[in-house]
Amino acid sequence: MTEIPYSGEKTAKAGDVELTYDTFGNPSSPPMLLIMGLGAQMIRWDDAFCQAIAAQGRWVIRFDNRDVGLSTKFDEAGVPDSMALLQGQKVEVPYSLKDMADDAVGLLDSLGIKAADIVGVSMGGMIAQTMAIHYPNRVRTLTSIMSSTGNPDLPQSTPEAMEVLIAPPVSNRNDYVTSQLKAAKVLHGPTYPLNEEYVRNYAERSYDRCYNPTGFARQLGAILGSGSRNEALRNVKIPTLVIHGDTDPLVPVAGGKDTAKSIPNAKLVIIEGMGHSFPTEMVPKILQELLQHTAP
Repeated sequence: MTEIPYSGEKTAKAGDVELTYDTFGNPSSPPMLLIMGLGAQMIRWDDAFCQAIAAQGRWVIRFDNRDVGLSTKFDEAGVPDSMALLQGQKVEVPYSLKDMADDAVGLLDSLGIKAADIVGVSMGGMIAQTMAIHYPNRVRTLTSIMSSTGNPDLPQSTPEAMEVLIAPPVSNRNDYVTSQLKAAKVLHGPTYPLNEEYVRNYAERSYDRCYNPTGFARQLGAILGSGSRNEALRNVKIPTLVIHGDTDPLVPVAGGKDTAKSIPNAKLVIIEGMGHSFPTEMVPKILQELLQHTAP
């Protein structure tokens, strides 16, 4: 098998924000931008997943969103009142999903990319949707995975998943790994076995790279403070794929259905037994759908 070119970690300016990113594959291939979810670093996009896409002739770019990993932190902005936001109260937030979409477009600018296949998971899906709304000429195709529209009438997370969301920060590496394992057991769902070694390895790498719990809180503020995208999504003309697990406890499957219903001609793929993570057994199916949808 041919070795996939890898860039190593680099930084790019996106407006006033510095984003850390890396790439897999040949820069002359069609670009695909992967956007990660709440509090998760770019390394959550598994290397093997990125390599598998690059092996099919794509230039894969993953990056740390603002306030996570090695990208710019907004510590001076303080932490919004997440509990008030979760209760639907109006609270000032440091930045919005639109600001995070601006970051992603700024990264495309830095890399000289006119338009890319945009793939987002969870909060990343919300950012990808926001890009499609505000920057349609930069989005060749949209893929929204285990995400939602911000519609306040949709079913909420399960109590167990909500506990994961509002768990207090931890003070050391061991506690972080333990908390990530606990969270993964809740979010992964009961259908497929959880690869605990993989979760532990990711948690250790994440903690060592950068643990920034206040960034998590500000990103949550961006999600909760950005409102519903339903109406705006009705005007999206971009080919759209929506993937969702039917046992997702954090973003119930109704979120995926609402996304697909809101975007004209979107394709909805519901994966039986999938929670709020990619089960190893389902990765080939997800890759197949993604590669088919983004075929040049």
